[in-house]
Amino acid sequence: MITFLTGENSFEVEAEIKSIISISGLVPEIVDGSAIDLNELTGLLTGMSLFSGKRLIIIKNLSDNTQIWTDFADWLTRVSDDINLVIVDTKPDKRTRTYKELQKLGVVKEHTPWTERDNNKVVEWVIDTAGSEGLELNKKCVQLLIDRIGFDQWQLWHGIVKLSLLDKVDEQVINDIIDANPSENVFNLFESALRSDRATVSRMIRILELTEDPFRMFGLLSGQAYQMSTLAVSDEASSIVAKELGAHPYALSKLSSYAKKMGRGGARKVISLFSKADDDMKISAGDPWLLIERALLGVADI
Repeated sequence: MITFLTGENSFEVEAEIKSIISISGLVPEIVDGSAIDLNELTGLLTGMSLFSGKRLIIIKNLSDNTQIWTDFADWLTRVSDDINLVIVDTKPDKRTRTYKELQKLGVVKEHTPWTERDNNKVVEWVIDTAGSEGLELNKKCVQLLIDRIGFDQWQLWHGIVKLSLLDKVDEQVINDIIDANPSENVFNLFESALRSDRATVSRMIRILELTEDPFRMFGLLSGQAYQMSTLAVSDEASSIVAKELGAHPYALSKLSSYAKKMGRGGARKVISLFSKADDDMKISAGDPWLLIERALLGVADI
């Protein structure tokens, strides 16, 4: 039996590996595929174990071994029936013959990172995982936890474990205990500008510039500006716009009131401010944090 686990969602990949090991009841032989040579591979896949007829072999990063990976398609039919072979690769080249052969066999299981489109799925997972840790969270707390952490499963799991150690968990506790991810910082910063709260904008900029990359932060802010402007010029409900943009419906709903207030004219000004900041950054016309602050204070003045 062959299983090919791929994708950048390492949490789900590791969970599936643990499940395979548990179900098989075998001690896995874990191999670094990037360093294996042809003789080792031959012995591994055709040799017999002295202790058991059945074997579980887990090969990681085999596609990094270009020559072996290229020829590995020829080995797929030669793997012993007594071997449960698990191949683990984060980003294999899908154009290669080996990948296409594995796909034909129907053994490829891709685990992609969660995004805003997966919000409902993430909510269910957080509720179930929290329950397994003896932690009961209402839907508001679940959504707040996701908003503060984001969609990274490892970070969500660590957050759940941290909260499970407390006697009582509510929204205030989550705000106090769980550090906000950059995306929430970005939303709070942009929302402060939309509220014309110039003092908060400047204060947050001074804090963020100590730890954050300005170009990454500007990219995230530009995304917020684009989403808000799209809402401002659209006649559709925020949920429909969110679906079209592939954005988080809850996040867009929070921008909806500002978009309506700003209107089409205000949205054009916001886009103009961010376009100017983007142009200035490309030609290094000033400190990037000052350019970000200038754009946001411009939004505050609309």
